[in-house]
Amino acid sequence: MRRTAISDPHLLEAALLTELTTVYGEAEEVFQGWSCGASTECCRFGITGREPYVTSIELAAVRRAIAARGGARALQGIVRAGGAGAPDRAKAAGDPDRRRALPQASERRCPMLTDAGRCAIYAARPLGCRTFFCDRAFAGAPVRHHDVTRLVRKVQEIAARHAPGGDLGRPLTRALADGGAAPGGAPSRAGAAARARRAR
Repeated sequence: MRRTAISDPHLLEAALLTELTTVYGEAEEVFQGWSCGASTECCRFGITGREPYVTSIELAAVRRAIAARGGARALQGIVRAGGAGAPDRAKAAGDPDRRRALPQASERRCPMLTDAGRCAIYAARPLGCRTFFCDRAFAGAPVRHHDVTRLVRKVQEIAARHAPGGDLGRPLTRALADGGAAPGGAPSRAGAAARARRAR
């Protein structure tokens, strides 16, 4: 299939995000019948020793989802509040129904995991969060390694068209902290500033 060249970086990113959504739909088909007990263990990178790696296009999807929730500051409030329908976190400390927050530093909790144990950007979560790698997952039909590799390659191919080197995955938390790449592959100002601070 021949692709039409899109010169506007914002239109290109939108088209590539549509392709990414299609791949995510394919992942749902591959993992049809699989489920999760919502233990959130896979969202606690310090516990599993694993963290999803994201390409530039997956990071763009995550960033758009964060922006749709009101931006990074608003997302932090949503995470602390537990997301939509979460219990009132302002309850008195002596209330037996109040959930005790676990230490986040040693857990290396995903920044999108709400206190209610839900992903604040679930629809935009990266491919690595869609593959049920946790030992607690309830398996459906067997999934061939080839099928997962095919999905990864499709995402990498889309990301390579999104930004130079965009197909090279980076740990999610590092990619978010670095500021990622702007549409068209140019480093974002926030990302350049963060890299400059670390270089000092």
